[in-house]
Amino acid sequence: QVQLVESGGGLVQAGGSLRLSCAASGSIFSIRSMAWYRQALGKQNELVASITNDGNTDYADSVKGRFTISRDGAKNTVYLQMNSLKSDDSGVYFCNYEVRTAYSATYYSSHWGRGTQVTVSS
Repeated sequence: QVQLVESGGGLVQAGGSLRLSCAASGSIFSIRSMAWYRQALGKQNELVASITNDGNTDYADSVKGRFTISRDGAKNTVYLQMNSLKSDDSGVYFCNYEVRTAYSATYYSSHWGRGTQVTVSS
């Protein structure tokens, strides 16, 4: 019922920038939060940044000051602007939404995209 598609990943040199986007489609009545996770080779999946329906944001310590998460509610899209990229930022980035699929729903369900690869060369 809900599909998330990430885009914007690619290969970039250290110090460069990328802008990721994740567009949601399907049965979405409301969104409680949007988030970006990443999984680097040999490491656990980690929360990079999140934004709530009321606009509150949170970031992993490793990306504070370099990454910015934003949203466009009208488009059901979340963005991650990544600046001053480092090799340690490399990995597969996944977006995650917590949504209500209908007005009658009393809970929020979690949905994941398939991920987009970010590779930072040093």
